Amino acid sequence: MVDYNILKALIKDKAQELGFLELTVSSCAIDPSAGQKFQDWLAQGYAGDMHYLENNQNLRLNPQELHPSSIRIISIKVPYLTQTTALLKKQLTQPEQAYISSYALGRDYHKVVKQQLNKLATWINQYLSESGFEHHYRVFSDSAPIMEVQVATQSGGGWRGKNTLLLNKKHGSMFFLGELFTNLPLEIDKLTTAHCGTCTKCIEVCPTQAFVSPYVLNAQKCVSYLTIENKGSIPLELRSLIGNRIYGCDDCQLFCPWNKFSTLTTYTDFIPRHKLDSSSLLDLFKWDETEFTKKMQGSAILRIGYDSWQRNLAVALGNAPYSEEIISELKSKAQIASTLVKEHIEWAIAQQKNKCITSNS
Repeated sequence: MVDYNILKALIKDKAQELGFLELTVSSCAIDPSAGQKFQDWLAQGYAGDMHYLENNQNLRLNPQELHPSSIRIISIKVPYLTQTTALLKKQLTQPEQAYISSYALGRDYHKVVKQQLNKLATWINQYLSESGFEHHYRVFSDSAPIMEVQVATQSGGGWRGKNTLLLNKKHGSMFFLGELFTNLPLEIDKLTTAHCGTCTKCIEVCPTQAFVSPYVLNAQKCVSYLTIENKGSIPLELRSLIGNRIYGCDDCQLFCPWNKFSTLTTYTDFIPRHKLDSSSLLDLFKWDETEFTKKMQGSAILRIGYDSWQRNLAVALGNAPYSEEIISELKSKAQIASTLVKEHIEWAIAQQKNKCITSNS
């Protein structure tokens, strides 16, 4: 016979050994009100071109259908920070340096988190090997239509913050989420209370003012959406607000008071690669497509493609302090750039020239 209370305690210990911040357990049922809020958000058009979010609604509301034998969802948090939030904030004040969202500086988290979850599942199988219990499971990490923040919230892993992300009193929000769907009848963890209070720092610091209201994000104005999900032109009125952010944005997390408690990762996979945490905009813009593809292998950044990479860098270079070298490089790349990238390069050249005129007047 298996004592599931003992097993749960041992699973939590193993999770800590594997580098997870916390492991919590929920049922497979999603609160219907969460599903309705998501539907309302989609109806408002706040998802922009992320039409895939409209698909598989039944799975989002009924996650058990992803793995029918499951009766519990184990939710885990994996920290990804390799430097303090104070140092990350400093990078935002250096307009000639590229800012890449801290979660994307190392290896692609999808594979890393799932690998660690599979290690946990393997350990569980070994523990149960002589019990006669046949363990059925499936692991996920941003890899299926799962309402991950809702699942983690329902398992007592934290609360949904006003920036729409999962917040935790001990660990802030700068971590990846992962799920292990299982048929183990583990005790469900208790809910936690919300602790945003009257704070609206995340809304105030958003560079493009993408929050419609607390807990509601208009993705079409979010820098992360504009630089990653968006495949077309970045709206003119938002370009100057993006600053030096070339892939994603961390502002609504960096300035959240709870992220004073963010935990640095122990995972070497998330150590920044190719000096992405300390490269100049110009150095990255000089990469050709072959170099981009080679260096971004194994990175989440590779998926946006070279054109989006160049588009984002062109905008950031337009926002950088005036430099003849920047203008020269922009003009050089414009001769071989795609129509999309060329549009943003021409905007950047105009911005640079305006700064020159302003500084000389």
